[in-house]
Amino acid sequence: MKRIVITGANKGIGLALVSTLLRDDPETFIFLGSRDQGRGKAAIDGLLAAHPDWSSRLDLLLIDVTSAASCQAAAGQIAQRFPTMARPLYGLVNNAGVGLSDQSIAETCDVNTLGIWRVCDALIPLLDPRGGRVVNITSAAGPMFVSSCSETRRDMLTDPDVTRKQIQGLIDEAVSIGAGDGDFTARGLGSGGAYGMSKACANAATLELSRTHPQLVINACTPGYIETDMTRPHAIVRGKTPAEMGMKPPEAGTHSAAFLLLGKPGASGQYYGSDAVRSPLDRYRSPGDPPYTGN
Repeated sequence: MKRIVITGANKGIGLALVSTLLRDDPETFIFLGSRDQGRGKAAIDGLLAAHPDWSSRLDLLLIDVTSAASCQAAAGQIAQRFPTMARPLYGLVNNAGVGLSDQSIAETCDVNTLGIWRVCDALIPLLDPRGGRVVNITSAAGPMFVSSCSETRRDMLTDPDVTRKQIQGLIDEAVSIGAGDGDFTARGLGSGGAYGMSKACANAATLELSRTHPQLVINACTPGYIETDMTRPHAIVRGKTPAEMGMKPPEAGTHSAAFLLLGKPGASGQYYGSDAVRSPLDRYRSPGDPPYTGN
């Protein structure tokens, strides 16, 4: 049984991924991660109303990625559920994310980048050491942000040897710039967009995690341009429907994550497009384009 934790799974892409995995692989057991018990329970109730046969393969996991204590408590809940198993988990999907335009760099990175580390620090000790999987849901906004940076910044954000200290230092510097004159371009950080920066740092964190946990398969991917609570306001502001804006339904955003969980990506520390094809960290690759083959 492949036991998989998915954070931020009570709605959107996370919820769609829960459904996809339970439907397509009868050997999966999903911990539906939610920071709110009521919303998490409602999500599970909705799934079981349509698929009562999933009841033995689905459980709620309370987890707030902005709280190290919450992440550790979630690990304790899983360990207690399987007291005779030292490593009960097969996979972990860091899906929880934010991206509203009025959120600060600090708030956005706290969820989208630092949240990945909090969850991994707590749950990786429960992952099967024989090739357990970690999938970080990032965004094409990450490579697009890197492409706007200076060469020095690009080199750091794509360096396989990048350290957690370096990534944290960049976040701290960006927060400081945002609180001051806001001259991101002069510091080699493009426009300083909070969302793109947080996702670029999340991709860099994937490199760091894959290097420090070589026994695991740890990769990142973009789900594509998906209609969610995060993206829907973009359409509303323009007076268009999500479909007219080119947004796809949440189910379409599960393809790459499902492949990285259950398929054969062949390596660790890589970033994949929404079509489940390897993509570069420093520029956008359109779905359908040839795969990236660089280092």
